[in-house]
Amino acid sequence: MTQDVQRTLILIKPDGVRRGLVGEVLRRVEAKGYTITALELRLADDELLAEHYAEHEGKPFYTPLVDFMRSGPVVVAVAQGHRVIEGFRSLAGTTDPTGAAPGTIRGDLGRDWGLKVAQNLVHGSDSPKSAAREIGLWFPGL
Repeated sequence: MTQDVQRTLILIKPDGVRRGLVGEVLRRVEAKGYTITALELRLADDELLAEHYAEHEGKPFYTPLVDFMRSGPVVVAVAQGHRVIEGFRSLAGTTDPTGAAPGTIRGDLGRDWGLKVAQNLVHGSDSPKSAAREIGLWFPGL
């Protein structure tokens, strides 16, 4: 893999799975030219979520976030492509669905429920280091 070809972890969170948006999110990822190299539907347990969100432990939103992520199945994917980390985060849009730009996943499909934790459909790794760590957590040995 060249330096510009990267891998990223993508989570379609429980709200996206519940609302039947998995196909639309994956369609947008593939339409952007990225390749899905791993894909799984699963329930996340407390241990995995504690490791994934370790940097947020102790923050006021940590417990509601973990509770939300345990509330239903999550689609876990690894996407690969040229600058996929930056590209997917742009495709996802800003964290707040209300302020996310039209044309982004969160801007087009996200809802602001006024909850303690934004149910914002997707997660994408924010750096190559985070991507490697997160992929290793969700897909050990990949």
